Formats: sequence, structure tokens, C-alpha cells
Amino acid sequence: MWTAMRELLRGRFARRLALAFAALGIGTAALTAVLVNTAFTNRFEDYLSEQQHARQQQLVSLFAADYRHDGAWQTRSLDQLAPTVTMTGSEAELLDPAGHKVWSLTDADVDAATLAMHREMMGTGELGEPRSLPVTVDGQRVGTLQVRVPQGVVPAVDKNFQSSVNRLLAAGALGAALVALVVGVYTARRATAPIAELTRAADDLAAGRRDRRATTIPNNEIGQLATAFNTMADRVEKEDELRRTFAADVAHELRTPLAIQRSQLEAIQDGISKPTEEVIASLHEESLRLGRLVADLEALASADAAAFTLKREPLSLTALVTDTVNGLADSFTEAGIALRTDLTDIRVEADPVRLRQIVTNQLTNALKFVPAGGSVTVTLREDDEWAELRVADTGAGIPAEDLPHIFDRFFRSRAARADGSGIGLAVAAELVAAHGGTLTADSAPGQGATFTTRLPF
Repeated sequence: MWTAMRELLRGRFARRLALAFAALGIGTAALTAVLVNTAFTNRFEDYLSEQQHARQQQLVSLFAADYRHDGAWQTRSLDQLAPTVTMTGSEAELLDPAGHKVWSLTDADVDAATLAMHREMMGTGELGEPRSLPVTVDGQRVGTLQVRVPQGVVPAVDKNFQSSVNRLLAAGALGAALVALVVGVYTARRATAPIAELTRAADDLAAGRRDRRATTIPNNEIGQLATAFNTMADRVEKEDELRRTFAADVAHELRTPLAIQRSQLEAIQDGISKPTEEVIASLHEESLRLGRLVADLEALASADAAAFTLKREPLSLTALVTDTVNGLADSFTEAGIALRTDLTDIRVEADPVRLRQIVTNQLTNALKFVPAGGSVTVTLREDDEWAELRVADTGAGIPAEDLPHIFDRFFRSRAARADGSGIGLAVAAELVAAHGGTLTADSAPGQGATFTTRLPF
């Protein structure tokens, strides 16, 4: 049911994407139509305005020429202009410079019906707004002409052209929508196919198929997501394998001391042996061994939350390392291992408890793998803005195939001694990272190992 619902949602997404393409095509065509029609309308309005202005200037020039001819306004001469004004379909009234009426078409017996008939015959349209235009002769204003000229009409050929353009735009919009729909369907299918495949891979991985990977990896952001998913799946599979190995190792580590304790206790219960000091010491040693193993497991769990529980304070890293080395000096002496130090005075801001755990884990790790007669050298120095702590030993070294994994969780080298859990270095790496530093290792078989801890000041 869940799969069917997801497929339905994916289908809806594909349809929405295709419809979005179609809507984009239609919207683009519609916007183009609006812009074109707006441009046409503005151009036609400018055209009609220019026509009106030209008629107005013609009338002004006509009356100015009449005044220039007679040297004054003459009613008889003005009446002779009436037919010309009437042919334009305009209304006109002449005022002198003082604003008094001099002449009008009504004075020449031209009525509004006659003007309307001429406008209809000429196809010049309805009258526009009244305008008062100055009449000047030789730079001197001789009167004012109040006129209303026809608004003009858009020529039929222009209207036909606009209509044809609109029809072409409508056809283009329909064509663009169809093309966009086809492209949208194709694009949606291509875009959702790798997503669907990645979703199925995630479902399979969650269902327990740790070998499941995304096989469709396009060269885009979805491909980057698929690559990240495969990387995550690789890590999950690797950690599962390491957990299984670790669980087997821990079970073995627990089984041995428990078996020894059980056999010895049963022997005492059965009266086969007595609780001598040697038996009690052996039981105590096995109890300590179990305690160390449990402590290591607790340390690994607590390292997860180290970044949130660090109690940072200014401290002398030199004094802390010195104190830790002195605390383990007797163990190194008993093992026949020389412990040397070369420490520079360095101060940092860090959690002293966690730092002591980092140094202790590295030193105890060296104590396990360095044979008697060997040596361990602890060096502390400043490197730019970093405090660099090195723990170098003369042990057998780390196998090349194990070196990349020694800080991995749950990893334990097959060369490790039976008295160690293999958790110490993982804990140290987690704690160093929580302080914003790095822990690295350099080694070669037979040439010892060097662990370098870098912490910011």
C-alpha cells in the first residue's frame, strides 16, 4: 500500500511538472499577447493624437492666414472659411485677445447636424475634447481659436493587422502549450525516474538489504544525491560487519573470564579445590578483566556525547601530560619499557578529564604492543596555532591493511593481544574530534608506530 501511494505521489509530481511546463508556455504566450496589444494600443493612441494635433494646427494656420491677408478679423472673410472648417467635421469659435467672441460656425449658419453628417461621411469619428489654441501673426497673438476636432479612427487595415497578430499569438500559445506539455512529460519522466529508483533503493536498504545501491546516477544534483546514498550504504554495510565482528570479539572476551570464574567456583562448590589465596587472586584478576572490558564499552558510549559534555577550561597541557605519564611510569617499568618525554610548555582551553583520557588511551595502547626492551617517547610541541602531542613507540608496528581502520568503531586488528578490547583508540579519536582536533597514526611493520594528536590552542 505504501509503495502504491508513493508511486501515485510520484505520478502526481510528474503530472504537476508537465502541467507546470504547459502553464509556463501558455503564460509566456499570454504575456507576449498582452505586451503586443499594449504596444499596438499605445501606437494607435499616438497615431490618433497626432491626427488631432495636425487638424488643430491646420485650422489655426487657416485663421492666421486670413488675419494676415486682411490685417484684422473680418466677419465676411471668416464666413468664407466656414465650408473648409465644416469639411473637417470640427467645431470652431474665434475670440479676440481680450476674450470676446469674434466669430463661430453658428454665425455662418452651420449647425451641429451638418457637422455630424460630414464626420460620418469622412469617417473621422466623434469630436474630441475642446482645446483653446492661440492664433499668432508675426509673433503677435491676435486671437484664440476654441476648437473641437474629430478624434479620428484607426484605419481598417491597422485593425486587421492587429487582429491577425492576435490570432497568430493565440495559435502560438496553443502550440507552445502543446510543445511545453510534451517537453514537460519527457522531462518529468526523466527527472522522477532516478528519484523513484533511489527511493526503492532506500526502502530495500531499510528492509535489511545492505548490498542495495542506487544504479541510476545522472550527472546532476540527483546524481550527487545517489552517490551520497551509495556512500552512506557502504558505511552502513561496513559498520554492520564491524559490529558483528566486534560483538563476536566481545562475546569471546567475556566468555573466557566467565568460564574461568565458573569453573573455579564450581570446583570450590564441589569440594574439588579450596578457596586458597591463589584461587581468590585468579578470580579477582578475571573480575578486573571483566571490569576493564565494561569500562571500555562505557567509554565508547560516552565519547558520542563528548562534544556536548566538554567542560573546557584554560590549563597547562604540559602539566597534564607530565602527570599522566608519571601515573603510568610504574606500569612501563614493570613491563621493561623505557618511557621518555620531551615536552614544551603549552597551554590550551580544553576538558582536563577528557584530555587525560586521550593521553592515557594512547599510552596504554603502546604498553600493550611494545615488547620488553622497547621504548615509548612522548613529545609535545607547538606547530602554528596547534598543540601537537606525539606518542612514538618501537613496537612491531601496525599492518598496512589495518592502518586505515585503527580509529574505526568496532574495529579490532587480528594482531591485537587477547587482553585488550580494541576500543581505546576509537574513544581517543572521538574525544580529540570533540575538541576540534585530529588524531592520526603513522606506522610500518617492524618500525613501530607514531600517534599524533593536534589540538587547537
